[in-house]
Amino acid sequence: MGLSQALSAYLQTALTAHENREVYLHKATPVSGGSINETYCLHTSAGKYMIKINNRVAFPSLFALEAAGLGAIQQTHTIATPQVKFYGDFDDQSFLLLEWIETGPTTAAASALLGQQLAQLHRNSNPLFGLNADNYMGSLPQSNRRHGRWCDFFVQERLLPMVNMALSKGLLTANDGADFEDLYARLPQLFEEEPPALLHGDLWSGNYLINSTGQPYLIDPAVSYGHREFDIAMTTLFGGFNKEFHEAYNEALPLAGGWQQRLSLWNLYPLLFHLNVFGKTYLNQVKVALQTYF
Repeated sequence: MGLSQALSAYLQTALTAHENREVYLHKATPVSGGSINETYCLHTSAGKYMIKINNRVAFPSLFALEAAGLGAIQQTHTIATPQVKFYGDFDDQSFLLLEWIETGPTTAAASALLGQQLAQLHRNSNPLFGLNADNYMGSLPQSNRRHGRWCDFFVQERLLPMVNMALSKGLLTANDGADFEDLYARLPQLFEEEPPALLHGDLWSGNYLINSTGQPYLIDPAVSYGHREFDIAMTTLFGGFNKEFHEAYNEALPLAGGWQQRLSLWNLYPLLFHLNVFGKTYLNQVKVALQTYF
């Protein structure tokens, strides 16, 4: 892994073709980019770019699916995403080249704008929950098989795969599995069904940026059409979203009464993801969230 001399030469040629002018790659500096990708800022004669690199065997089609998710959000004309330049494979690596975003402070005004624009994104609907293709949640494949009800989609395509994985790894017990089965049966009584909304799908604080002029950007999506409380719940899981964000969202597109009591319900999915990927450090959070609904 890494930006080898051969990959650098390949990217310089590809950028020249993409920009329709001679582009010289001067250097690549590492930037923070999550747990599964190597990320760099490419400094070129045409400006800066972001590149993400990973193993194409370990994560097949991940960047193609990420590009599709960014495109789905971009097509709504509601909230910005980094422009996808191109993506592809080189030897055993995959890469995704993106517009470079110069970041600025997360002010109260920027947070409110993020809330308003997320609400506008959520106004984009579809007849069914799910998506026309599967994708990824972080490093794990995510099924988006379509359903007519959110409760069915959330159980079949979100909770069940994660619970079964955790059971197979010995991270959850048979008793835990039985508790989840009870939750599946009770789920329709715990919330109000809403029309499907286009979700970012992995909306923690590391997956949005504020640029130097105060414009919010969404990055690293795991899109599908789902219940919009799912996105809102994830904004509360690890912090990073302030009251201005939530107030602006609720003013633009009010949430159903009692939404605060359902946060732990929807956050079972990202917590189970973390349990499966990072281990038993997250087990107690899963158990506490699950027992909230008994």
